[in-house]
Amino acid sequence: MQMKKNLVTAFLMTLVTTVLLGVLFPLAITGLAQVLFPRQANGELITRNGKLIGSSLIGQQFSSPRHFHSRPSSAGAGYDAGNSGGSNLGPTNASLVARVQGDTKRLQAENPSAAVPMDLLTSSGSGLDPHISPEAAEFQVARIAKQRGMSEDSVRKLVRSHTEFRQFAFLGEPRVNVLELNLGLDQACSVRVDCELPPQK
Repeated sequence: MQMKKNLVTAFLMTLVTTVLLGVLFPLAITGLAQVLFPRQANGELITRNGKLIGSSLIGQQFSSPRHFHSRPSSAGAGYDAGNSGGSNLGPTNASLVARVQGDTKRLQAENPSAAVPMDLLTSSGSGLDPHISPEAAEFQVARIAKQRGMSEDSVRKLVRSHTEFRQFAFLGEPRVNVLELNLGLDQACSVRVDCELPPQK
């Protein structure tokens, strides 16, 4: 009789906690998030003219010389949100060394007078980092200015306006969201008379 009572109690407790913690609590938190923080709760998606172009939380590849470039990614084929991860290659791995040397040579040709920032050569642990350092953005200013027909000072001003500083003045490092910076760059060029794209060769 006691065992039956214990089994009934255990079953009811399992049922109650499942409904309370597995259904009601998640629904309440989801509802609060949608009301108080809808942008963050929905992945900080960015749309333009009704078209989804990305998320400010997930990096993406930019190959055009007219845009700022993200740091390398080892997530799947690159920035694959379904296959997040680093390369797990050690510092003496031949393929990693070859990739870094190739990237260094390419970037030094782009800006011979400056040292290549480390985050333009190394991928993040997740492979999805949407940010680069202000130094990595500054490294690309000359190329962007040349490709866009802008002054370097105009491009630097745009970088500064998109630089996020340490949270609460001590958490994290200054950073620049590449997608948001490129969107700002495109928007600035759409209204400037001194920002003409050179003809494609």
